[in-house]
Amino acid sequence: MTDTLTLHHLEYSQSFRVLWMLEELQAPYDLVVYDRDARTMAAPDAYKALSPLGTAPVMTCGDLALAESSAIMEFILDRTPGQNLRPGPDSPDRTRYLFWWHAAQGSMMPLQLMKTVTTISQKRLPFFMKPFVKLYTKGLDELFIQPRLNRILAMAEKDLGTAPWFGGQKLSAADFLIAYNMIVGAKRDMITKADHPRCTEWIARMKALPSFARATEKDGRESMALTY
Repeated sequence: MTDTLTLHHLEYSQSFRVLWMLEELQAPYDLVVYDRDARTMAAPDAYKALSPLGTAPVMTCGDLALAESSAIMEFILDRTPGQNLRPGPDSPDRTRYLFWWHAAQGSMMPLQLMKTVTTISQKRLPFFMKPFVKLYTKGLDELFIQPRLNRILAMAEKDLGTAPWFGGQKLSAADFLIAYNMIVGAKRDMITKADHPRCTEWIARMKALPSFARATEKDGRESMALTY
């Protein structure tokens, strides 16, 4: 008998993308939802102890505990017969799919995380330190973070002009993986309709999927983005 897959879902976290893909696949799974600490917004100790890295997302299946969004999603795809969210080696969309599958976490997410960390840091620092840190983070953003993020988003705009999905002509796992980056990025004004019209249209297409409504209902939150 195959062990049951359990998604341990932390509110306002990247685990939403895993929940969403599971709903799209309509694969069998159990769901355990965890709340963040109301003061620190950190994951509870029980969640940290469960995850090999102490971070979201985490999935368990029998004796296995697996972290990292892309690893979990690959595991799910491997055990879902007949799924069509991963273009095969002979597909003309294969290389495009592979690029965005890796770029989502390898290139885009670290830049967005840096922007988030610098913003939070400025808000929580003692007032006498804020001017100096603000000057430093402004330079970091203008010289390093934003130019790289702009290049990624420019490529996204270009690719979405040739096919409707990040994986090519058909919806793919790459779309679910990068969905968190894009939707949260739009909520935090990193992605705008004026500068990124095709990305904005793609977000609307993703949110129109019935699986998004089902995942949102199970998540029980109005947004996947953490407010800080």
